[in-house]
Amino acid sequence: MEQQDLHKRLILALVLSFVVLVGFNYLMPKPVLQNESNRTKTATTQTQAGSGITESKAAPETAPTVATASASTKQPTAPGSTSKKASKSETLATVTAKNYITTIDKFGRISSTKLLKEKYKDDEGGYLELFDPARTLPLEVRFTDAAINTEAFTVPYTASASKVTVGDKAGTLVLTQTLPDATVTKKLTFYADGHYDIDLSVDKKTEFFLTPGRRPETDHSRYMIVRGALIRDTEGVLTTVEDGKAEKAEVVENATIVSAFDRYDASLFYNFNIPMHATISVDAGNNPLPFVKGVGALKLHGYIGAKEWRTFEKIHPDLVNNIEFGWFTFLSRPFFRVMLWIHDFVGNWGWAIILFTLLVKLILFPLSYKGMMSMNKMRDLAPKMKELKEKYGKDPAKMNQQTMQLYKKHGANPMGGCLPMLLQIPVFFALYRVLLNADELQGAPWIGWIVDLSDKDPYYILPVLMGVSMFFQQKITPNTMTDPMQKKIFQWFPVIMTFFFLTFPAGLVLYWLTNNILSIVQQQFINISYEKYKNNIKQAPKSDKSKD
Repeated sequence: MEQQDLHKRLILALVLSFVVLVGFNYLMPKPVLQNESNRTKTATTQTQAGSGITESKAAPETAPTVATASASTKQPTAPGSTSKKASKSETLATVTAKNYITTIDKFGRISSTKLLKEKYKDDEGGYLELFDPARTLPLEVRFTDAAINTEAFTVPYTASASKVTVGDKAGTLVLTQTLPDATVTKKLTFYADGHYDIDLSVDKKTEFFLTPGRRPETDHSRYMIVRGALIRDTEGVLTTVEDGKAEKAEVVENATIVSAFDRYDASLFYNFNIPMHATISVDAGNNPLPFVKGVGALKLHGYIGAKEWRTFEKIHPDLVNNIEFGWFTFLSRPFFRVMLWIHDFVGNWGWAIILFTLLVKLILFPLSYKGMMSMNKMRDLAPKMKELKEKYGKDPAKMNQQTMQLYKKHGANPMGGCLPMLLQIPVFFALYRVLLNADELQGAPWIGWIVDLSDKDPYYILPVLMGVSMFFQQKITPNTMTDPMQKKIFQWFPVIMTFFFLTFPAGLVLYWLTNNILSIVQQQFINISYEKYKNNIKQAPKSDKSKD
């Protein structure tokens, strides 16, 4: 294959990869919801043959049977399923802090958590509720002993207080469940930032499982978002299981983080001093449900709330590993850290996105300059390439030899324009995930009509400007395309991208628009530089030209 053809195919592949990325969001079937609002939860009924699994409004406590393994035998053990008698559960205690309200039901579970920050309010002024009461709830305890497990969902807890207020000082709540064969005590200490301590003990040395619950269900968008459960071990290895993709139980005996997470929010356990024995179980819909195993007693920490970088850093720096950016996490994390650093100076996420895009452009400029200059040379050499093809078309070896000599003579590199484009692919995907997953962009305004960078532009101004800038960028960017089909794809590319970006978060569109504008400025500079280069060649002494 000729180098020029390879170059054209690479450009085409780049275009198609973007189309596939944004098109995927529209081709994917949207989840069936009773209410399309991101603040409304869906109750479903799920049954798994042979495991006693049900999740329904009639029996919200039911969930997948946990399959785990003991450290010595690796043989699976499992607690019994929950009882339908536990379906109606009134509030036992309420914990109130500045930024959240959490309720505890009579079976010692966190039945509700509402986030009180202004940016989380819905259009009707209601607060964001993280959990679906028809799903498995945080702090639910399952026992391997079937008899004790049945009793655990029949006998209610008692609480040391019905109301706990959390301010500068932590608030403590002690829950006690007196069973015929055992007494269960949960000492919970809540903090203002959303994290809490768990000290769970059973006066009988029996095996049990504690869950952070089914993941929060606060986002129902079509975007390519990872939702599900993850475990991070002491070596930093992440085990992530997405919703709908759980096939078998995953066991990690040295876990430091066990999380059930949505796009912006998470319910998680962590312990960086004493590793946890963790399991991700599988429910009827192939969705993951995490558990931590204990025998007689269990001490760990928990967190419920938004996956905010600064909040996690203050609680424990390693908690930022709970923020999942997908395949390009290795790039997304440093990108977000830089963007966060910029935001600390400018105080506005819109300007932080713009300045970060400028920084990326400056870093890549030397490569882009060389690549674009080479593309200009390739464009000017197109007529001579055509002559070589007509002259040596029947002798490929001779033609390749003459072609390489032509490139060398004029300092052209057919692959020179490819590297900048190749580098843009991981950068784009990494930023795509950052701007889709960063909770910090929720409710973050930029200027004027852009009041929420995590939501679409209400007037579609940014997507239209993005399409116009992309069209203009194409006009001034040199290319060596001769194939009619490739030309048509490129001509329609701005229109296609504008259509897809209409419903994309404004922060992502702002990045793409800024990137286009900077690319236009960069291309204009390179075009001027190339004209000066050509003039210098023309004005060079004849003796110098003869060398060419």
